[in-house]
Amino acid sequence: MLNKSAAENNLATISQPLFTRLGTLLLTIGMVVIFFISQLIGVYIAGKLVLPTAKRATVGDIFFFGSNDGTVVSISIMIGCVLLMAISALIVRMRGGNFTQYLALKPFSLATGMGMIGLLLIFMIGSQALTYMLDETPLSFVDPLYQSVSSVWLLIFAMVIVAPIYEELIFRGLLWSAIAEQFTSRADTEYRGAIVASLVTSLIFAVIHLQYGLYEISTIVVLALIFCYARIKSGSLILPMLLHIINNGAAMWQYLAQAA
Repeated sequence: MLNKSAAENNLATISQPLFTRLGTLLLTIGMVVIFFISQLIGVYIAGKLVLPTAKRATVGDIFFFGSNDGTVVSISIMIGCVLLMAISALIVRMRGGNFTQYLALKPFSLATGMGMIGLLLIFMIGSQALTYMLDETPLSFVDPLYQSVSSVWLLIFAMVIVAPIYEELIFRGLLWSAIAEQFTSRADTEYRGAIVASLVTSLIFAVIHLQYGLYEISTIVVLALIFCYARIKSGSLILPMLLHIINNGAAMWQYLAQAA
């Protein structure tokens, strides 16, 4: 069951819709496009700074070699984070909204946090057991990044801390709020918006992870729904960010333990 006060907080946060339905559709499509463009910009800028042959390389070469270089990818993640945060803040401000309030960047209760961490741990254990039984290797894409990064701590910081922050900001923050607020004016549907927003953003979030296969994408859908539930349960985006960091941290720790 949803905590009543948390549900009320969520509804209060999105009681005055910033976007029309058409605006929400355009926002969703636009942010997905911007998400990929920010990654390309990040790879290009980082590639020009890091790759030794960047001065003589073509744009295609920078993207090809940069996307497989751990240092370039790590820096590009940070650049993408800055760009996406700035664009998100600008969009909300242009619509007359409060960025912090609209994205629910506020504290959450300790009890709710501990309960959601417990749920995440159950998911992680079950997912790991299934991965082992199916003999899957979901983190194989990290191999070239780990082997080429100048400092493993740079890769850890980018993938474990930075990436979860801006991914949550976009998917469980901006897009979730924009979709959920479309249903707040209907009678007896206080959770319909949250459910629709959770399903839509979770599917999009899973699909954009192009580096994964079908098994991994299906797992990401479930993980994203857990993040959405944390957003609803706590009334805060900070809790999904924390859960995302914990999940990525555990995955990275497991990868490094196997690679050592």
